[in-house]
Amino acid sequence: MSKGLLIVVSAPSGCGKGTLLEEAAKQTDFYYSVSATTRAPREGEKDGVNYHFLTRERFMEIADGGGMLEYAEYCGNLYGTPKKAVDDMLASGRDVLLEIEVQGALKVMEKCPEAVFIFILPPSLETLRERLEKRGTESAEVIAERVSQAEREIKEAYKYGYAVVNDELDKAVGDFLAIIRGEKLAVKRNGEAIDRVMGG
Repeated sequence: MSKGLLIVVSAPSGCGKGTLLEEAAKQTDFYYSVSATTRAPREGEKDGVNYHFLTRERFMEIADGGGMLEYAEYCGNLYGTPKKAVDDMLASGRDVLLEIEVQGALKVMEKCPEAVFIFILPPSLETLRERLEKRGTESAEVIAERVSQAEREIKEAYKYGYAVVNDELDKAVGDFLAIIRGEKLAVKRNGEAIDRVMGG
């Protein structure tokens, strides 16, 4: 049985990556890795579904014990990927999706260079600002900081394997799924199939 594909997705806050990935999930069967965080739940978020909401002490206890694939601090809160669930799913042949911040993704690049790295871009920084304002969940100061953070993150997009602009949702979802299909057809992932053909 072939190992699952590790798909790492990053995007600045307000890019609509959650909606994009939700739509993509309807058309493919990947395990959505639930990240751990020390931030407070937003309205409607559920523990164990959107995130594993942990105290800073508990988070660091797990991280210090080697239980996080990666973790990073972002806007004053810790975010990380619990390692065991990811390893188990990949070993079972299931594709695993990690939706993580840039700092975390760069750490995964070092540990798992065979993973697929996709950066979701907003159509423009102005559109990003408008989307954040429309959410109505943050102050003007926080929005300004998020746009500034987005600029810094977008500069890191050059280190990823792919970039998808989330302007029209259907097109962005199609582009995202095309990347996954293409990666599954890559020669480096199909050595067994090639060997079988050569062996008659």
